[in-house]
Amino acid sequence: MLHLDPNQLQTPRLHGYLLGAIGPRPICFASTVDQQGKVNLAPYSFFNVFSANPPVLIFSPARRVRDNTVKHTLENVQEVPEVVINVVNYAMVQQMSLASTEYPKGVNEFIKAGFTMEPSDLVSPPRVKEAPVQLECKVINVVPMGTEGGAGNLVMAEVVRLHIDGQILDEQGQIDPEKIDLVARMGGNWYSRAKLGLFEVAKPNGDLGIGIDALPVAIRESAVLSGNDLAQLANVSALPEGVTQHSGRNINGHKIAKQLIQQGAIQQAWQTLIEE
Repeated sequence: MLHLDPNQLQTPRLHGYLLGAIGPRPICFASTVDQQGKVNLAPYSFFNVFSANPPVLIFSPARRVRDNTVKHTLENVQEVPEVVINVVNYAMVQQMSLASTEYPKGVNEFIKAGFTMEPSDLVSPPRVKEAPVQLECKVINVVPMGTEGGAGNLVMAEVVRLHIDGQILDEQGQIDPEKIDLVARMGGNWYSRAKLGLFEVAKPNGDLGIGIDALPVAIRESAVLSGNDLAQLANVSALPEGVTQHSGRNINGHKIAKQLIQQGAIQQAWQTLIEE
């Protein structure tokens, strides 16, 4: 048994222990806008529901450990105190991960991750149409936990409108845990799928993935490749050599590529799409 003083641990090590020990953590997929109306979309696993009357959710965009800068989400809710919290299920987990890439401010992660912007009823930020539940919220308070790298900022958000996909409801009108197919965050690259168990999602490309919007049209609009498949293909720094905007027109190549992606063989999948 280790007996550790958190004050004696470097922040990355302490962070790793906390995230490895406390989980699975639900994921807040937050869409926000700045004063100019520019959209941001980012996931946070420091998140949960804390009140039903009034309905209040709290998530925490922490200051970056490496350089003590703050997330665009935090800047946005301080400018425009509104947020949509989109629930993440397995069908969109790879796209959600791609959206966590630290694109420059002003880059729309909806477009990069291949999501559809759906107008909200009562708040300015758009909803993620693909999310099984979307919660429009007014930010009622932001509480900083500190000023150093790794310090959280508690964003308290009151739900003012719920949007629930009817396909995830059971016969009694309640959310069916099998149908919603939730995922949650663990430590490192690990996630938990509520109905099946652990799985891994590789962290986004540190050099910035090209995004789904940069894929050749035939691949981007594939009837075979899912959003999760496309997100993994798009998590590269540049299109592989030999890929053009006319690549990927053979549907059989999509089927083979899909099998390779499911095996984690992304380079081979790209090669298949190139050679078809």
